[in-house]
Amino acid sequence: MRTRLFVAVTALVIVAGMVCLDLRPVHAGEQPSASGYKVLEPIRHGSLTVFPVVAPKSYATGEFLTLDEGLRSGEVVVTEYGNVRGLIRRHATPALLHDGAEVNRLVLINNSKHPLLLLAGEIVTGGKQDRVIGKDRIVPAESDPVDLSVFCVEPGRWVGTSERFGTSGATYGGGIGAAQSGRNVSALGSLMAQPSVRAKAMGDKDQNQVWAEVRKQQQAMETVEVETTAPQVNTEAIRSTSSYAVVMENKDVKQKVDEIAAPIEQNYQSLIKQLRDRKAVGVVVAVNGRIIWADVFASTELLEKYWPKLVRSYASEAVVSRAKGAEASSAQAEAFLGNMEGRRETIESEPGVYRHTEVNGDGFKAFALTSLLPKTGFDVHVAKMAE
Repeated sequence: MRTRLFVAVTALVIVAGMVCLDLRPVHAGEQPSASGYKVLEPIRHGSLTVFPVVAPKSYATGEFLTLDEGLRSGEVVVTEYGNVRGLIRRHATPALLHDGAEVNRLVLINNSKHPLLLLAGEIVTGGKQDRVIGKDRIVPAESDPVDLSVFCVEPGRWVGTSERFGTSGATYGGGIGAAQSGRNVSALGSLMAQPSVRAKAMGDKDQNQVWAEVRKQQQAMETVEVETTAPQVNTEAIRSTSSYAVVMENKDVKQKVDEIAAPIEQNYQSLIKQLRDRKAVGVVVAVNGRIIWADVFASTELLEKYWPKLVRSYASEAVVSRAKGAEASSAQAEAFLGNMEGRRETIESEPGVYRHTEVNGDGFKAFALTSLLPKTGFDVHVAKMAE
């Protein structure tokens, strides 16, 4: 990519007595890459490894609102396509609603005074089906309705549970899916889909591929076999729902994910303060010795906001991954982060708001969201996936 492209990744947490994160100054041999970003020593737990990345510069991102913040406050509204006319800001009297819902379209309105940051892979629940956002984008403050590109992650339901969408703490009202399981999804804020599901939405952009991956991961959760003190997964509970969100919030599944994610989260608050001083902004992720993903932000502040659900998405991938390999090295993580030369580049832009750049390279795809709002001009989020 042409921008700074990879602002690097973050650092987190540490398993007491099991891993050690070196926070000393960079020594000879721990040289920054050509981009200026440095990969720190890895944090490992079970089959999951994260490599914190520090950036030469951190940008001011305090004005950006996250989806979780907007939905919780009520300032951001997401609804089915077809309800849009009643939401347009210019109309004093709400217009009639129309049942024009479509699988791959949702409408969002940002009523806040802050620009809204949306990340590909974030899941919103409700409406006629749960959906996953397919592309990073920025929605201006006090916007008129925006047509979102989304993919369904609940292939068995097309029955409305509510006119609007919420976070994964939303209550399911009826129809196939979560209601069939007889449980509500616990309130943790919106879920982030695991990398394998994010990849189908972001890279393949194909609804059938997304559905196939959701089914694959649901089936994998039924047969998880790991060294664990948690009980085996209740397969009937998983089979009774078509909702990816409900499966990931299933009590047994959560226990297995927690065994990997929780140790990495436990010491996060104490570590992030030290890492903030070193401008840690993201992570390179490896599962069972294979580097699969990187998420990088413009600031440590943004990383902190997204980290809790990002680490759970990585841990979910680790829980179901079968292939074993040698431990990934810092050199491999550095190489993955530094290789951004692609065969093809695709750019979409909303003038004065954002630019979205996709790079297709040998064995990878990378995506950069650049803010074009006043006083910005930097990459807010960069994601890279191995293929």
